[in-house]
Amino acid sequence: MVKAIIFDMDGVLFDTENFYLKRREIFLGTKGISISHIDAKEFIGGRLEEVWKKFLKRYHLDFDVKELRAEYSDYKRQHKAPYADLIFPEVKQVLAHLADMGIVMGLASNSELSDIELALESSGIDSYFSVVLSGGDFVKAKPDPAIYNTAYEKLGFDKSEILIVEDSEKGIAAGKATGMQVIAIKDNIFGIDQSQADKIVDDLRDVVDLIKE
Repeated sequence: MVKAIIFDMDGVLFDTENFYLKRREIFLGTKGISISHIDAKEFIGGRLEEVWKKFLKRYHLDFDVKELRAEYSDYKRQHKAPYADLIFPEVKQVLAHLADMGIVMGLASNSELSDIELALESSGIDSYFSVVLSGGDFVKAKPDPAIYNTAYEKLGFDKSEILIVEDSEKGIAAGKATGMQVIAIKDNIFGIDQSQADKIVDDLRDVVDLIKE
């Protein structure tokens, strides 16, 4: 019996990936860096600094990753994601339904805590989550399972009683490495490999149906 659900944030609760990709592209363009030729999947689900380090090395670009990341953090503060507009339309109803069912909810995202807090608070869903974890608080980000193992420990249920809801290949891998069941929200845009998920569903409403089965 499912007693708790751990959600990823971007691509699961919020339709943010295209906004993030465009914001990064514009920022990096001010540095003379083009990412138009890089597969969008490389950015999805990973820790941004690690992704940037990888492609800067691959294309022999001489930038200090930490400096670039700090500048981008400043840029993000000036160009905040409109999370209240980007929340998937079914999310609020689904979270309310799950709460009524007595399901305990957590969130585990590779995003920075400031972004997570802005997303949850501006869209009015922060009260649903008893555990909120940011990848920035961990030495290794997804696909390392540390963030999900910590969420499991904080929730206090058996692993068999917890569902993880993801969308990215890295996130699915992190969830599966914990031994918990992973449900993937179907990707119809980026061609993400979701084959390792236990089940793929169209949207969060299907997760409610799965719990009721």
